[in-house]
Amino acid sequence: MNVIPSVDFCHENAEESGSALDKLFSSEQQASILHVLNTASNKELESFRLLRGRKSNNIVQHREKFGPFQNLESLMNVPLFQYKTTIQVCNSILCPETGQKKRKSQENRLLRKLIKPDIGKEKLKAANSIVSIVFGTRRIAWAHLDRKLAVLDWQQNECCRLIKGTYPSSVYFEKISSLISKMPKADFYVMEKIGLSIQNTTLFPVMLHFHILEAMLYALLNKTFGQDGQHQVLSMNRNAVGKHFELMIGDTRTSGKELVKQFLSDSVLKPDPRVFFPSDKIVRYRQMFSSTEQNRVEELYDSLLQAVAFYELVVFDAEP
Repeated sequence: MNVIPSVDFCHENAEESGSALDKLFSSEQQASILHVLNTASNKELESFRLLRGRKSNNIVQHREKFGPFQNLESLMNVPLFQYKTTIQVCNSILCPETGQKKRKSQENRLLRKLIKPDIGKEKLKAANSIVSIVFGTRRIAWAHLDRKLAVLDWQQNECCRLIKGTYPSSVYFEKISSLISKMPKADFYVMEKIGLSIQNTTLFPVMLHFHILEAMLYALLNKTFGQDGQHQVLSMNRNAVGKHFELMIGDTRTSGKELVKQFLSDSVLKPDPRVFFPSDKIVRYRQMFSSTEQNRVEELYDSLLQAVAFYELVVFDAEP
């Protein structure tokens, strides 16, 4: 059956008032909404974003138990349906395209908060491989993953340490150039964006170090930007990655060490792990991880987590 009704109207300004819910929609609109609610299968109901998950199942169970919905207010007897939710559901049934546009607009806003600079979502979704890069005051680490979440390369380097005194730009250039020569090619290079307070003057040397590294990486990895104007290097919000993996305590991000350790274990023990470490590399990766357990190498852990978060949040459209 075709679950999209023929009525071409949306109740955009519906607000809770003393009026019954049925009075918010015309008789023709109510008939269209009730037709969908009473005849659509569970799968067809899930084509409406607001009815995905338990809501669609609850609708089907309710009408099987109590019979067809006689009016819109009876929808509020279904578990998970309150007044405002019911209005939103009715509007989405009447105007599914409007709901899709609103969702797309919301997705674009979330994407802009997550990734800089702005790049078309379709281009991001087409990424076959990325190199995730995280650097600190002592080292830089990167993880190369494909869209199957297979770890193709994962390593760290201590060539980019923050030192006191003068540090000529030429030295940065030489060290970063040498580092980039070791990095694999990828569709995108995703760097961690760290937010440091500019009001804390004691952090100025650290901020300057980070900005120089970031600028060098942007310049040297965006090899074709001069010809096509297309960015290959992106910055990803650090705290957004932390929230995705539930590593945030307030505004502070905690270590991802145990989570990465679990990924390594699951890759061997589970048939369908979240992250796949190729059999010919798993031993080397586990040895590398074990060698960092005494001295927490957060950049190494974070580079892997950032790569996984990029695919799950940006490419695979997981809920943020």
